[in-house]
Amino acid sequence: MGRDGQLQLYAAVAVQLKEAHARVRALQVPEGVRMALARKLLVITAAAKHDLAGAARRLERFTADLDAGRFPEEER
Repeated sequence: MGRDGQLQLYAAVAVQLKEAHARVRALQVPEGVRMALARKLLVITAAAKHDLAGAARRLERFTADLDAGRFPEEER
């Protein structure tokens, strides 16, 4: 992937991460579930520093799970 393509992917992932964080904050779920979702997003964010394409795929799966209402179990 060329430098321009990498920058475009980085920008797209940044926007999607921001939207995903906003969606998680707006969810009406127990706090433990919200924390688990936020941790997943932090892992995806950290992965983006080393494997942008992989992080984009993980973020896509995360968003699909949110859309389908598939949430992790509440942390204790």
